[in-house]
Amino acid sequence: MKLETLTELNAERAARRPAIVVTDVASGEQRLVKLKDFAADPLRDEFDKALRMGKSGMVEVSGKKLFLNVYAPTARLVVIGAVHISQALAPIAQALGYDVTIVDPRTAFASPERFPDVPLIAEWPDVALPPLNIDPYTAFVALTHDPKIDDPALLHAFQCDCFYIGALGSRKTHGKRGERLRAQGAKDADIARIHAPIGLAIGAVSPSEIAVSIMAEITAALRLPRAEKEAAA
Repeated sequence: MKLETLTELNAERAARRPAIVVTDVASGEQRLVKLKDFAADPLRDEFDKALRMGKSGMVEVSGKKLFLNVYAPTARLVVIGAVHISQALAPIAQALGYDVTIVDPRTAFASPERFPDVPLIAEWPDVALPPLNIDPYTAFVALTHDPKIDDPALLHAFQCDCFYIGALGSRKTHGKRGERLRAQGAKDADIARIHAPIGLAIGAVSPSEIAVSIMAEITAALRLPRAEKEAAA
């Protein structure tokens, strides 16, 4: 890889923007494709698949063998609420390669004893969330059931283009949540992005089962093509 290409690639990675290095296997020629150029690239469909799967690999296009080296940011999970579900959710997410952060101003809940090896921020969302630089490679879940904590957190998530937003609560609870959020300036399109009730419908009852259903839904949001996501919804 040329030094110029490596320098540009490192800049994209530092900014948590995905990039792909395309190598012509026969000639050895390489080109770096940045996120802003994906849509106009003739390999855009291949890029979409490679990024969703997070894997580098060989493709053949117009008789040419090309190796796509994928550089995607590490997916993150921001959890609002240091609750029982979060205790089960954090290790599952970490096992799947997510960087996990838990936010809860209630220090009795957000304690290292309850969440060993998980970054905790015992602050209110308006203080805790802006420094996290939440981005499109972030999944965001609100689990406190407390509007004073969950609502401002969700309002922040709407501004950050997270690939997944979910919130705990029944359909009735979510209906009231929507009314509150609209009163605070949220649009219908924002509220429609919330997965609620959170998690895939697998009949989950215990905190651990609910955690599994949440991570399954997050995985689908990250990996499945848009048409399959809509069919599964």
